[in-house]
Amino acid sequence: MTDEALSDNKSAPPLRIRLATVADIPRLVPSINAAFLVETFLEGTRTDIDRLSAYFRKGEFLLAEDASGQLIGSIYTELRPPRGYLGMLAIAPAHQRAGHGRTLMLAGEDYLRGKGCNAVDICVIAWRTELPPIYRRFGYVETALEDFQPSQRLKPGTPPCQSIIMSKPL
Repeated sequence: MTDEALSDNKSAPPLRIRLATVADIPRLVPSINAAFLVETFLEGTRTDIDRLSAYFRKGEFLLAEDASGQLIGSIYTELRPPRGYLGMLAIAPAHQRAGHGRTLMLAGEDYLRGKGCNAVDICVIAWRTELPPIYRRFGYVETALEDFQPSQRLKPGTPPCQSIIMSKPL
């Protein structure tokens, strides 16, 4: 996810938000990978079919599509009662800075609220220093630091890092 993914622009065109199905995985993989190209510290891509399939076994993805059905973005949701978790916010690079990240964050929060969650947690890699200020504008506060658990190997020479846990009451 990039800071562009979380633009405060409220003039974004309307999107259709829906739950993803496993049939969406083949188009989700390249979309997520394109959005996370800025994370150059990982070897390879951010996700693949196997890793994304594992996410589907634990939680659900919300998709944002335009009127023509083009995939604009996605966000992962997971129930961790009484809390929820949001992650892997991904907006297609051509559609960043249009408010779609904000739209998906709000949709994810609403989805978790509807499932009975009273708060939501997100995890931000500490190297992504541009992200915490953006999430603070959305009401998130830093609540913990954890060792970063990458989804795959880090590039050689990459120093250890921490993850910033940010939370918000729903």
